[in-house]
Amino acid sequence: MTLLYPLDAALDRDLRLRLLGTKAAGLHEMVALGIPVPPGFTITTEVGAEFRKTGKWPDTLAPELDCALEQIEQRLGRRFGDRANPLLISVRSGAQVSMPGMMDTILNVGLNDSTLGGLASRHGNEWFALDAYRRLIQMYATVVRNIGIDRFQFRLTALKTKLGRPRMPDSELSIESMQELVAAYLSLTEEASGSPFPQDPDTQLWDSIAAVFKSWGNARAVRYRRMQGIEEAIGTACTIQAMVFGNTGMTSGSGVVFTRNPSNGDKHLYGEYLPNAQGEDVVAGLQTPVPLTASATAPGKEATSLEQSSPEAFAAVSGYCEALERHFGDMQDIEFTIEDGTAYILQTRVAKRTARAAVRIAVDMVREQVLSKEQALVRVDASSLEQLLQARLPSERELASRGVVPAATGLPASPGAASGRIVFDADEAVRSAAEGKDVILVRQETSAEDIHGMKVAKGVFTSAGGMTSHAAVVARGLGKCCVVGCGGLRIDFERRTVHLSDRAEPLQEGDLLTLDGSTGKVYAGALDLVASATVDELAELMAWADETRRMRVYAEADTPQAARAALSYGAEGVGLCRTERMFFAPDRLFAMQCALLAVEAEQRSHWLGELERAQCDDFVEIFEAMNGRPVTIRLLDRALQELMPEDERSLRAIADALDREIEEVAQAAARHRESNPAFGHRGVRAGLTVPGLYDMQLRAMLRAAHRCTERRTAVTLEVLVPMVAFTSEVVALRAVLDRAQAQVFKRPTTLFKCRFGTMMELPRACLIADELAQHTDFFSFGGNDLTQTVLGASRDDANRFLPGYRNELGLIASDPFTVLDPQVIELIRIALERARGLRPGLLAGLCGDHGGSPDSIEACERLGLDFVCAPLSQLPGARLAAAQARIRQNSGC
Repeated sequence: MTLLYPLDAALDRDLRLRLLGTKAAGLHEMVALGIPVPPGFTITTEVGAEFRKTGKWPDTLAPELDCALEQIEQRLGRRFGDRANPLLISVRSGAQVSMPGMMDTILNVGLNDSTLGGLASRHGNEWFALDAYRRLIQMYATVVRNIGIDRFQFRLTALKTKLGRPRMPDSELSIESMQELVAAYLSLTEEASGSPFPQDPDTQLWDSIAAVFKSWGNARAVRYRRMQGIEEAIGTACTIQAMVFGNTGMTSGSGVVFTRNPSNGDKHLYGEYLPNAQGEDVVAGLQTPVPLTASATAPGKEATSLEQSSPEAFAAVSGYCEALERHFGDMQDIEFTIEDGTAYILQTRVAKRTARAAVRIAVDMVREQVLSKEQALVRVDASSLEQLLQARLPSERELASRGVVPAATGLPASPGAASGRIVFDADEAVRSAAEGKDVILVRQETSAEDIHGMKVAKGVFTSAGGMTSHAAVVARGLGKCCVVGCGGLRIDFERRTVHLSDRAEPLQEGDLLTLDGSTGKVYAGALDLVASATVDELAELMAWADETRRMRVYAEADTPQAARAALSYGAEGVGLCRTERMFFAPDRLFAMQCALLAVEAEQRSHWLGELERAQCDDFVEIFEAMNGRPVTIRLLDRALQELMPEDERSLRAIADALDREIEEVAQAAARHRESNPAFGHRGVRAGLTVPGLYDMQLRAMLRAAHRCTERRTAVTLEVLVPMVAFTSEVVALRAVLDRAQAQVFKRPTTLFKCRFGTMMELPRACLIADELAQHTDFFSFGGNDLTQTVLGASRDDANRFLPGYRNELGLIASDPFTVLDPQVIELIRIALERARGLRPGLLAGLCGDHGGSPDSIEACERLGLDFVCAPLSQLPGARLAAAQARIRQNSGC
């Protein structure tokens, strides 16, 4: 087994990605393209997996590593550990799937008290050598020895305070101060860990390699993989490269550049640069960098941009960006370092982007003939399109007209708008969100340790960092509103307050704050949000998706307003109208309770009549909104106990209405109490045993349809029977529908179509699908109930143990109430096989929460279902996911 590969090794692309990870794979590609990359080699993911399992290195790794290191020494004319001309190296992680900032890196390995002078002499810069040394000590101590970084920051701040300038830039420290800082860091490392910083370069190297491999299992990396659904087994590789230095002086620096704007998709370089700095300074957001291009710089400060301050280096970086995007056929996120005017590329990877940018870039690349339409469709993450429905703030002018002005302004790092209560740490964000509170995470800067708080926060607000800082990049990937680099934000952690530059009074932790991630404006208090602006290219992308997909995409809609919104999101009809939600208004709930608790048939008929008229009016509006498109209406599917009155006031009102004693009504309501209502008296069971209940609903649907057809509005009604377990239930309900239809529609009309469907949400129904198919026009598989009946787990209670099964114990790969479980898929397959064996072409689809899940939609395509039904906010994503599933099915993937 080969344990490591040099960066110029010839490897199959898939093997390279699996063994070396995305970072090293990108380096290999760049070397092949002739782009300047520091020489190096990568230890494989297989070595890392074995080390994490046994704690031991393969016997042949050390000699192979020595040989690879010697090749770098010969190429550069420097030696690792040499006092006069030392080679320094970086040790970096890199998994098969990009996990920005989640694992560890150590730079300047090989520097010690002996090699310090040689580095200073080679560059003619003692300050630079001391800066590199203190960085190594801090990185080694935090990554290898697990000493908190804040302890080093405290020593640095204490030194600056002693000099009378607590906020002075690091670059203004004198050589004497840097020597003092190095001594302080060495002392802290020994004091905090019990052993001194290792002066032996080989010890530094092997400790760093071990720490990088172990960082696959650190808390933030594990948390990120769970959030992103990344497989645990793949592991990380470890890449070792010669150092190039961005902190040798003002002709050096480090930066990050995106080949297009990751927020909106504009085709221009989008990046930042820190002169006289190493790469982690940019990514960590500890300093606020300057824009890469003159056009992105504030008026009057164009000369600070890389484009104008170092035009030759800028031209080189720009050329590399163009070549890399052309080669990979996608927007790239590139890290670079300029050492004494010469540019080196340290990393390239497919860039994280907002949904808005993803759509625009995909469409633009088709226009540029970089991608085909099918490639563009697959390129966009279907689940991210929900971000496009995010709210935004009114224009600044409109807000000003109301007397609303910003309290501070930062950099607009990730678009959208958000209001929430101020929290200062990620754990508090999680706790508050669990209590149902909207929160804004306010930090000086974020790190990988904050990822869990960023995920649950509505927005992220930092005082430091730039457009390519950790906060900005991660927020865009999560679809979170984000404002960074706000110089007017001062956080007082001791008093738990926030001071904003344009507001006299401080805000307390828990106070409301509003962010505008599109403009960088920050407002005190909670502001009303408005509907999101449209993305012009989305309509074109959706048109391609609709041309490509086979399955129809319907919407969940229980109201006329939702039905109209569904059409605007591209729905082809209503796939699930839950009629029980129409009874939640107080007057309707009261009527339903009276009908269910009535003893006399006449009283029950009166109250059911009230409900029939109300439902009829609702159905008319929905039919008119759909104008002939299918409207699937599910008969009442609510456990009757959930409709019962509980308080004395309600019981008394019902007793008065029914002319009964309150005790009698209370006893009647108590008889509806059940031990397990989810599997009790609900659905078709209630519809057949409560006299007149389903009859009322069917008449309401049919009379609404009749009223519409009299106005020349076409209606396609699909009646859906829930919780079916026996064929006889379907036969009985079909007879009721046929009688009601004959009564309402005296004469046939071409404007009205009516189909009768069975909701397949019980295993028994799936197993008798051949019988049911003889009495029904279509099947709708109810993903929610079918999952809970297959698993024997209540959807409402499953969160008590499923997260532990998935995250801590690793027993399941995904949440079965979000992504269809394999055995649920198998049960659907059996049902389809049996039903279509008797009735080829029987229509069937999926509804419920799974209908908007791209993974579940892909399973539906493989099963040969005809439609999926998604929640409103997931409709654009469902349309795209259906197209992607079709493309993969056709290509055999």
